[in-house]
Amino acid sequence: MNSIRRLDEVCELVMGQAPTGDTYNTDGKGWPLIAGAGDFGESTPQATKFTTEATKLSRTGDIVLGIRASIGEKVVADGEYCLGRGVAGLRPLETLDSRFLWHWLSHISPRLTAKAKGATFKQVNKQDLGELSIPLPPLTEQRLIAEVLDRAETLRTKRRAALAQLDTLTQSIFLDLFGDPAKRGWPMSSIAGIAEPSDGSIRTGPFGSQLLHSEFVDEGVAVLGIDNAVSNEFRWDKLRFISATKYRELKRYTVRPGDVLITIMGTCGRCAVVPDDIPIAINTKHLCCITLDGERCLPVFLHAYFLQHPSARRYLDQTAKGAIMAGLNMGLIKAMPIPIPPMELQREFASRNAAIERLKSAHRASLTKLDSLFAVLQHRAFRGEV
Repeated sequence: MNSIRRLDEVCELVMGQAPTGDTYNTDGKGWPLIAGAGDFGESTPQATKFTTEATKLSRTGDIVLGIRASIGEKVVADGEYCLGRGVAGLRPLETLDSRFLWHWLSHISPRLTAKAKGATFKQVNKQDLGELSIPLPPLTEQRLIAEVLDRAETLRTKRRAALAQLDTLTQSIFLDLFGDPAKRGWPMSSIAGIAEPSDGSIRTGPFGSQLLHSEFVDEGVAVLGIDNAVSNEFRWDKLRFISATKYRELKRYTVRPGDVLITIMGTCGRCAVVPDDIPIAINTKHLCCITLDGERCLPVFLHAYFLQHPSARRYLDQTAKGAIMAGLNMGLIKAMPIPIPPMELQREFASRNAAIERLKSAHRASLTKLDSLFAVLQHRAFRGEV
């Protein structure tokens, strides 16, 4: 049976301490400073400031743990760093394997976060860390558990990398087909010019007293908001509904399959295409909803153009300068210039994109399964069942 020990009995805890401000520099003088999780890289620290005053120092191999604001995030020190007050250095003693500790910290991160206190920034202290109970099998078992979890984590990392490469492939195909419209001699239009020629083809949702929070119900007609488009692809997140009676009042805001949604408040400039299987739904005032003229522009082309084409990003950076923070508006979106490539080329892109989306869907399903299996494996490992 595994023994249960306090963390501070098997691990030295080096609590960070902020140097005085007059010792900071960006010239590489002194020690690289890890003030908090903002100085973490993917696996090792990525310090941007230095200090000439040594307060608390890490050693190579220490686990540097976020203990303020971003509690539980962690990296491995690849050298000597000055530890600021937003982090702690965890240095395993001879009875504790470092990789076993790494995985255990991921496992108990929710428990550690629950200990956090503070009005402005939540944080944990040395006592919070030290009193954590850690199972301690023999070192050989710790290393075996760590090796199993390392292999499982490697599979998850590879799956995430494959998804990122598929995103890059989509962008490469789009820019290869549509990169420089001026050289192709394609006609130019505006988003208003490629919308369906009918009233309300470019619209935002109901404003003010037209739709109150108190009118949301537990089920009924769906109401789409920023969260449905913020990841630049359509996702169901927070579910909001209105009654059928209320929908009849707001029917003109109905969202249709193939509509393009653009966020215009909060996180502005995100874009998603409404899927074909959308139930009856309306959009909120935080979204601009565009119904396209299918003879001139495909939704998948506008979506990719808005997100990936340098001309579109320049327009948002220059013409809409300042508006991104305050919120985009329909006037800016309607006026955005856009090339009109031949429909056969748009269809070719749509076909390639659909194939990539099928691959991405398979990878996401696999990653979800791996994440679930990893959580089970982690849970069993720290209950002594592996």
